[in-house]
Amino acid sequence: MKHEVLNRELNYIKDERIRKSCETILDLLPDYFYEIPASSTGKYHPDFSLGDGGLVRHVKVAVRLAKELLDNPCIGDKYTNNEKDIMIFTLILHDGLKSGLTHEKYTRADHPTLIKNFVNDNKDKINLTEEELDLFSHAVESHMGYWNTDYDGNEILPRPKTKYEKFVHMCDFLSSKKFLDVKFSNNEISER
Repeated sequence: MKHEVLNRELNYIKDERIRKSCETILDLLPDYFYEIPASSTGKYHPDFSLGDGGLVRHVKVAVRLAKELLDNPCIGDKYTNNEKDIMIFTLILHDGLKSGLTHEKYTRADHPTLIKNFVNDNKDKINLTEEELDLFSHAVESHMGYWNTDYDGNEILPRPKTKYEKFVHMCDFLSSKKFLDVKFSNNEISER
């Protein structure tokens, strides 16, 4: 199954119902998600997220940042376990349609809306409550933060407002910073 490349990250989700739902969506994503770099031009992401499989490595780092922060009581104690699981679910899927429903050459400015709609269109195949889908939908659609315009400068995405939306944006934002030098071994974050 395609989702197995993200098994470590999926296992950060404690609720099996939410984890299985995430696996289902990952398996429905187009194959390109597992193959392309995080940046179509190479300008906006660190070296570890470039090249074949770079988008998945970007996701792995965003999720790992979230896990480390959520495991810290100073930060994580303001979220329930369910909220933590949905934020991890969101980060795993946030760039799932980064280049469109079918692979396009460049990043789609509306990719947050595309993945939000994709998950909601497939809600009959997963087991999330309406409240969980709502939390996911708002957090994923606003994950781009202030980079919420199309290529003509029109604002097309909401900016993060709630603590959940801001947290998801922060983890994605940090994962894209060029100064990060995360090491990978066999496509997993190296602990050395």
